[in-house]
Amino acid sequence: MTATWRSDVDSFCFTPSGHAGLCFVHRRAFATILGFDPTPEDCAACFRDRGAAFEAAAAAKINRSALAAGAHFHLNSRDILRATV
Repeated sequence: MTATWRSDVDSFCFTPSGHAGLCFVHRRAFATILGFDPTPEDCAACFRDRGAAFEAAAAAKINRSALAAGAHFHLNSRDILRATV
């Protein structure tokens, strides 16, 4: 899974498995999950530590929204937290 910080949109982005589009997670979503105002490095560490939850949240949103194979989309903190339960 390719993942990178995009300072132009203040978001972490990755390509979910089986999907050609990018998934964006804004720094504010990470702030809600982590409970503090994170740096891009904090966001990357969270993504590494909880990669399965991000992947599951992306898959659920793709299915729920019936996204086209190359569509870009965003995950919010609710999407990610929902995938961790």
